[in-house]
Amino acid sequence: MLPEGYEPLLNAIETEKAILRVKDFFQLNLAYELDLVRVTAPLMVPAGTGVNDDLNGVERPVSFALKGVPGVRAEIVQSLAKWKRMALADLGFEPGTGLYTDMNALRPDEDLDNLHSVYVDQWDWEKVITPDERNLEMLKRTVRRIYDVIRRTQKYICHEFPCLTPFLPDEITFVHSEELLARYPDLTPREREREACRHHGAVFVIGIGGELADGSVHDGRAPDYDDWTTPTAGGCRGLNGDIVVFNPVLGLAFELSSMGIRVDHEAMVRQLAIRGLESRRSLYWHRRLLAGELPLSIGGGIGQSRLCMLYLQKAHIGEIQAGIWPGEMVAACREAGVVLL
Repeated sequence: MLPEGYEPLLNAIETEKAILRVKDFFQLNLAYELDLVRVTAPLMVPAGTGVNDDLNGVERPVSFALKGVPGVRAEIVQSLAKWKRMALADLGFEPGTGLYTDMNALRPDEDLDNLHSVYVDQWDWEKVITPDERNLEMLKRTVRRIYDVIRRTQKYICHEFPCLTPFLPDEITFVHSEELLARYPDLTPREREREACRHHGAVFVIGIGGELADGSVHDGRAPDYDDWTTPTAGGCRGLNGDIVVFNPVLGLAFELSSMGIRVDHEAMVRQLAIRGLESRRSLYWHRRLLAGELPLSIGGGIGQSRLCMLYLQKAHIGEIQAGIWPGEMVAACREAGVVLL
């Protein structure tokens, strides 16, 4: 996707300065808003424990043997969705408090384009909740607070760099994936999101991972972290979703965060059965959850490069992060004025 007549609003040095300001401001405000403590996170985890994120269940993690630890094979994390919940328990966080971390991951099976790269950087966060808070209203309250930080950061960076203009709406709109299907039955899930974002500016799509009325799923979700099966109002299901905004540079729906209330014992057993993955119950992480050793929680990931790309009005994520891209993509981008790092 190469926007016609594209010209970066910030040069390379200005871009690097702006990236630092975005990251510093956003994480400070996120921690304050959700009462989070920054913790150190792993780049790798032991294979075969169930701790690594399986994403949609088909992506291959980068794995390797450890010379210094015979018999152990390590995997580069794909995200910290499950590690964070274990950290909440092991570090002794209380209800209402939580953690966030700089997550750096590799996803070698990613299809590379303007929005997707092999290298993934995001703020992974997780917060302890009580049984009474495992509901849709709790999810919506948290989404509103995160969106307020997203909008506040855009106002700040536009003040620091006056060539940038804020465009995010004051409020985020909630819509269930079933509603989007009913509203746009002839469109793909991505096209439904684009139309909703074009209309509202910013939406939170609820209920991602479960089967919809037509037998499809809006998007894939692993069965063992987000809860996408618990019934909610109006016959809908799911206590998770995505924050998606309209990207005016590319003219499409732009996902900033995947998040949700996490599975409890019943939801995980139910979702593993739906996916035919009951064998995971024997893995270390899953055994701990089923034994009641992990707290109830809400959490998610917020893309760092994605946010910077949106705020700085860049056309390609490679203008924000250094990566490896196909030669033909690099050449086509250069021709269009898009300089990849």
